[in-house]
Amino acid sequence: MPERELTVGVGAGGLATADMVLNIGPQHPATHGVLRLRITLDGERIKIAEPIVGYMHRGAEKLFEVRDYRQILVLANRHDWLSAFSSEIGAALIVERMLGMDVPERATWTRTLLAELNRVLNHLMFLGSYPLELGAITPIFYAFREREELQAVMEEVAGGRMHYMFGRIGGLRDDLPMGWTGRAQEAIDAVRRRLPDLEHMLVGNEILQARTRGVGILDPETITAYGVSGPIARASGVDVDLRRDQPYLAYGELFAPGGPGRVVTREAGDCLARLEVLLEQVHVSLDLAEACLERIESLGPGPVNVKLPKVLKVPEGADYLATENPLGFNGYYLVSRGDKTPWRLKLRSASFNNVQVLSHLLPGTLLADMVAILGSMFFVVGDVDK
Repeated sequence: MPERELTVGVGAGGLATADMVLNIGPQHPATHGVLRLRITLDGERIKIAEPIVGYMHRGAEKLFEVRDYRQILVLANRHDWLSAFSSEIGAALIVERMLGMDVPERATWTRTLLAELNRVLNHLMFLGSYPLELGAITPIFYAFREREELQAVMEEVAGGRMHYMFGRIGGLRDDLPMGWTGRAQEAIDAVRRRLPDLEHMLVGNEILQARTRGVGILDPETITAYGVSGPIARASGVDVDLRRDQPYLAYGELFAPGGPGRVVTREAGDCLARLEVLLEQVHVSLDLAEACLERIESLGPGPVNVKLPKVLKVPEGADYLATENPLGFNGYYLVSRGDKTPWRLKLRSASFNNVQVLSHLLPGTLLADMVAILGSMFFVVGDVDK
């Protein structure tokens, strides 16, 4: 039930006005997690917005400390269940760097390929669910049609639909199944062919444009102050992408001049710009995936992992590594005391910062625009509460 606070003034026509405190949640618009917003309203306009997180705290960082380095990957891919492969590879990369381990080239290109397919799956989920939150039902069916096309090849290679557990420290669990690259190319071609149908229903929809253009504008200064990253930051003109700026996996070559990699940005910083960035990034990720498929075919058969000792211990020291996950920067700060388990493994998740900026973004906007703004922040609650 709404809470009412003290009278704060006199409104139009001499009527006394009172602030209303409204709890949005604890819930999530798509029901896969729990977020609560405590909104203070003056009429229909938001005065204060307080994101209240922690309802599904997973305790991942504490659990990291009692798992050996092979086991932490199963936890690392669960906080953002829409970016599972990217997250598990990030955890593997920081361990490999502290070990000074070189991963086979075939594994590096396969990791990059699967990370980009995972990025497309992530973006298609939001491209379908965001209009659903605004009242448009049809786009989610089209988005899920494309997701299932790519999900089938991801499931074939890994065996899982969400938590792939295909990455390993030193490479990958297995090599790609025979004939898989051809089936992956067919899936990419099918998605490319049908994407215009989804695009027309989104950026070509007058009602959606009216609900999102000029709504929820984030300026670059606020982006920097709150540490917002990923598609949300780039939609405000912040030209930052770790795949290009701090290359890992095979991105150094892919984002080199003349390569298929490019950073998608917009200047408006509103809800529509954030949606447009996601749409265009799908095309870029499909380009990158195709380039990876070509390289894997040219490499031919070869090893995809490194043989590890029975007890894997990381040398004493500390290091930090961040990857460009679908939702933004996903960083791991690893502190080792030379044991088989991390002494500390701090997780910097993208969604946490992307949600905290709501306290700055929502005040001054209308309650009717809140859902449009909230949905355009593209967060996963498990990634917030980690």
